[in-house]
Amino acid sequence: MSQRLLADPSPGPLEDYASTFDGIFSKRSQRESFRRYLEGLLLGCERNKTLTGLANTEPVVGATKPKAQRLQWFLSESTWDPERVNQQRLSLLSQNEVTVPNTEGVLIIDETGDRKWGSKTAHVGKQYLGSIGKIDNGVVSVSSLWADERLYYPIAVEPYTQAHHFINGKSDSGFRTKPQIALELVKKTITAGIPFRAVVADSFCGENNDFTAGLEDLQAGYVVAVKPSYCWWHKEGDIGSVIEAALSSPWCVNEPGEWVSLLRNFRDGHEEQWWTLEADCGPFGPEKLQRLVIVTTDPVQLPERTTWYVRTNLPTPNSKRAKQSNLPTAKLDEVVRLYGLRVGVEQSYKQVKGTLGWAQYQVRSDLAIRRHWQLVYCAFSFCWWALSQKETMTADLAIDIPERPAQVEAVVSIQDLHQKTEYQKKSVA
Repeated sequence: MSQRLLADPSPGPLEDYASTFDGIFSKRSQRESFRRYLEGLLLGCERNKTLTGLANTEPVVGATKPKAQRLQWFLSESTWDPERVNQQRLSLLSQNEVTVPNTEGVLIIDETGDRKWGSKTAHVGKQYLGSIGKIDNGVVSVSSLWADERLYYPIAVEPYTQAHHFINGKSDSGFRTKPQIALELVKKTITAGIPFRAVVADSFCGENNDFTAGLEDLQAGYVVAVKPSYCWWHKEGDIGSVIEAALSSPWCVNEPGEWVSLLRNFRDGHEEQWWTLEADCGPFGPEKLQRLVIVTTDPVQLPERTTWYVRTNLPTPNSKRAKQSNLPTAKLDEVVRLYGLRVGVEQSYKQVKGTLGWAQYQVRSDLAIRRHWQLVYCAFSFCWWALSQKETMTADLAIDIPERPAQVEAVVSIQDLHQKTEYQKKSVA
């Protein structure tokens, strides 16, 4: 059997990372394009991550140049499987002691949408787009992300396809709602053996009873948000909504009542005093199947930006239900900690979208879009991989790497690596 032709190497540690994916790509051209694509994604955010930008050619007219055409073919026409790339990426993360997931982390489920013009792109339609905060033409996806206090990284993503794309509309067997997609992502994570303490989601899934019932069937813990207006059937005169439960327990400085003080520690080192209330009303209570926990910085004003209303199926410690449930117990401060980790998905959007060009793809097919997303995930995960290799990188390349970067671009400068290792490509040529 003839030996595989080597691809032109990427700069510095990126080559070590990219080479672990070589078994997935059957042709040298695919292995070459994989490296060039990651290099382009990891360049500074002032450069557009369109195909011409990734190939370092001018917009529009540069699209016909060979290096841009090669990336176009790699994304749209070649034969590699994006799911296998994702599996290899997650395998690398799980094999590294710095990034291996553990049972103290959470699985965050979230949806996001990005504006796309026209009507020919797969999954495109007029719908609410979280990135711009209004209804517009675009593509929406549902994603899962693992996070703890140290790190965060994406697990999987699925596009949401509106009913008008199907012949039979919502009755079509292929149509799935966003909560249905979210539940499938949780199932895939469990099947893959990735551990987590609880599923965390905002109100788009938190108020969907089919989603939470599905998590119960999977015996998965959850801490999900609901809106203040979330309500339930109740007798006249009883508490019937979340906001009523919050307002029914008066608070003052000297007499906090049922509110419990909680000191929260943040990553930048500062501390804040928050207040928590566990409601006992309607379907919620310490001894019931679900608990309603209200968390706020001000129990009187209940400010919108710093008040959470969450429901969870994690049992109360020392309760009768705790003895009957297979789920681990959670005190109030643990419930707050778990939902507080949801900030990881917002931070990842800043890097995946703002730096790595999540929505800047110039392709139309479903397969090409999925491939682009998986390549963005690979670029994102490379930064954590590079951080775990920082001692070797510092010794070999004399690069000063921060202890704990706040953003992806702070991990390693790809431009510097290009300058330090340009000789690699020249030697291969």
